[in-house]
Formats: sequence, structure tokens, C-alpha cells
Amino acid sequence: MVLKKHSQGVPKIKVRLFANFREFTKTGEIMIEGNTVRDVLERICRKYPGFENILFKDGNLQLYVNIFLNGGNIIESGGLDSFLEQGDEISIFPPVSGG
Repeated sequence: MVLKKHSQGVPKIKVRLFANFREFTKTGEIMIEGNTVRDVLERICRKYPGFENILFKDGNLQLYVNIFLNGGNIIESGGLDSFLEQGDEISIFPPVSGG
């Protein structure tokens, strides 16, 4: 596997949190470094102990968690291993339902 290198170092990513994720962290937006979506999520989990219990189960992303990279669902691109560039934005949503 060839790792993508960033000429500017590790990119700083804007992460937007919604609903119960925002309530847990007490913030709607975090600026955090990471080379992949997984890196960013792991760093958020270290910064906010217990957050990993909301995002992950047995090392896998919870089925109800929706993560978007620049407006597109990561499931349709590279998943948690999607590479990030400076200026990218991640949005983390809980399940959406309505009636």
C-alpha cells in the first residue's frame, strides 16, 4: 500500500458534529489533524473520552453513524481510510428519521 504524502504535513480538518454528537462534545465544530478519516475519528475519541462508545462497536463504525467528507458519504468513497487534504470537511450525523 502506498501512503499519500502531504507536502504541507498533516492536514488540519474541520469536523462538524450534529445532534447527540454535538451534545457529547459540547461543541459543534472541531479543527483536528489527520491523514485519513479514521485518524481524525481516533483523535477525536482521544480528545473526548467515551466518544468511541458512540462511534464504534467492536472496532467498527456503528451502523447508525453517518459520516460525510465534503458532502459525500464516506461509504461511497474510501470509507474510514479515505485520505484527507487541507481544507476538507467531515460531518458526523446520527441516524435521521422523520415522519
